[in-house]
Parts: sequence; C-alpha cells; structure tokens
Amino acid sequence: MKNKNLLAIVTVGIVSVFVLVNLLMKDLWDINEDLLKEEVLSIDKTVETVNLSDITPFEWDVVYSFDPYTTKDTIYETVGYKWDNISETVNEGINQIVFLKDGKVVCYLYGYPQNNGYGIYFTSQNETGKTSSSILSIKDDLIFEITRSDDVVVLSNN
Repeated sequence: MKNKNLLAIVTVGIVSVFVLVNLLMKDLWDINEDLLKEEVLSIDKTVETVNLSDITPFEWDVVYSFDPYTTKDTIYETVGYKWDNISETVNEGINQIVFLKDGKVVCYLYGYPQNNGYGIYFTSQNETGKTSSSILSIKDDLIFEITRSDDVVVLSNN
C-alpha cells in the first residue's frame, strides 16, 4: 500500500513539474523576439544603416509586415497556418512583423515601438496582392535606415 501511495505521489509530482515547466517556457517566436530586441537596441549610436539579416539572431527566409487593422484570419491565410498569441492591430503605428523559416513562424513582433523600444517598418516591391502586407525575402535588399528618438530605435527601408 505504501509503495502505491509513494508511486502515485511521485507520478503526480512529475506530471505537475512537467506541466509547470511547459507553462513557463516561452514560444520560439517570443524568445527570438527578445533576442532581436537585444540586437536592435545594441546597435551603436553612430551606425546609420544596417542589414536586417545581420541583426536577426535566428534563421529566417521570409518576413511579413502587416498593415494596421489586418485581421487574424488574413494573417493566418497569408503565412500559411495558425499559431498562438497573435493579435490584430487596432491602431496606426503598431508593428505586426512575422518572420518565417521554412513556412514556420520563428519571430513575432507586435506592438507600438515606443512600448517595445524599437520598431521595424518596410515596404516591398513584391506586394502579396491579396492582403495588406509587405513581404521581404532573405535574398532581397535588406538595408534599413536607423532613426532614434525618445529612446526608440526604428529601422525602415523607405
């Protein structure tokens, strides 16, 4: 009887630890967003332009920038699948950037640059046509100008 109770307690403990660890772990796209933020914010103040591929500390092949008010369904349709924690942009000026590698989201940037400490804005020649988004490939010209104001770093290719 003691062995059964001990086994039950150990089993519950292991399952509880496993569930807790999974709840506390961040998703890959959140981890990569934190790393991207660190890279952008560490760009020397004397630098005026940067290659986006040089400051992304993860592998990617396509990046989308979605216009304000783009619906979740449109974003899901554009990137090819649904994932957790996506938000619709509810105002002008919000960043909604999705980096993909082999069709999977590897970094998701969402929010106001003044809240995040940085922002990324780009337009592209290869508009998708069916959504209000811009798309860049790792093979495109990825030179971005850097502007700084009020402790916010903004990268833009315009």
